[in-house]
Amino acid sequence: MKNLFFTILVFFLMFSNMQAEEVWKITSLDWQPYSGGDLTNQGNSIQKLREELKKENIRLLVEFYPWKRAQNIAINKDYVGYFPAWPEEVSDGFEESIAIDWSEIALMTKSDFNVEYTSIDELCSKYKFAIITTYVYPKEINDAVKKYSSNVVEAQDEMSLLKMLSKDRFSIAITDPNVMLYHAGKAGISGIKEYKVLQKKKLVLALRRGKNTEKRAKLLRKLFRK
Repeated sequence: MKNLFFTILVFFLMFSNMQAEEVWKITSLDWQPYSGGDLTNQGNSIQKLREELKKENIRLLVEFYPWKRAQNIAINKDYVGYFPAWPEEVSDGFEESIAIDWSEIALMTKSDFNVEYTSIDELCSKYKFAIITTYVYPKEINDAVKKYSSNVVEAQDEMSLLKMLSKDRFSIAITDPNVMLYHAGKAGISGIKEYKVLQKKKLVLALRRGKNTEKRAKLLRKLFRK
């Protein structure tokens, strides 16, 4: 009789824990090594978010799409938001969380190329440079892109940017160095270097605005404020 009671109690506790588990469904993009459907643990930043949420008995589900589509889908009420995003990429209808992880924006060049400049404005006026069209860059870079549009080369994604840089289509790529060097290593493309980091960027979860937004933002502040 005691064994039967103990078995029933164990199943009850297991069922209670399952019932109490909360699920956050988000969208993301393939942006290795930060996020990616084919990566172990779906990327470094996704893993960091998942492990912290797990401490609060929250299970993270991630769906991967092209970046613009990921942002559009996340407005649906079934989703908590999209991640990882720079603060500039948090669109209307969403609220920026505390920093979950960190990214960088850097000047990437061929290993034998030297850059001489005193400001972003001067840099973009002197050299042919490239950006990724789906990224929302900081204002200083956006202003220079508009001002010196004849010097700008647009790439659709990181791999295209890397291949064009390796073939000398332009002198400088402005992107996250970790992403470009990850793809370079994977593709066996050598001779690419990080010339200079321009900014350190927060990677945030863009929280869809709704009745639970502030509650979720507060929880993330508690988990990641360190």
